[in-house]
Amino acid sequence: MNSKLKDWARAVKRDAHAVYLAAGDPRTPWYAKALALCVAGYALSPIDLIPDFIPVLGYLDDAIIVPLGILAVMKMIPPEVMAEHRAAAALAAERPVSRTAAMVIACVWGVSVALAAWLGYRYFTG
Repeated sequence: MNSKLKDWARAVKRDAHAVYLAAGDPRTPWYAKALALCVAGYALSPIDLIPDFIPVLGYLDDAIIVPLGILAVMKMIPPEVMAEHRAAAALAAERPVSRTAAMVIACVWGVSVALAAWLGYRYFTG
């Protein structure tokens, strides 16, 4: 059961990336692009239909609405365009991840936050 759930999550992640790539394709209809924008907006929005602090139901809406939205967008995109972008998304998922680059980015963010805090401290106390 656990491996099925992981495979499903990987497929949803791949399809979400494929929809993102297909939304930039000129062969994709405008209404599919508009729905893709709405689904992405809902997925990334801090405001949910059911707040996340409600046990089980809070995360259940994200686990149902977002995949259904992705599925609806995929149905609107021509099959050949979706297949092309699905293959590109699968290739992107196989690329190696650079942990060194992630650490450099985290350090830059950390230094930026520390600098902003120091400047804010100097401005408001001085």
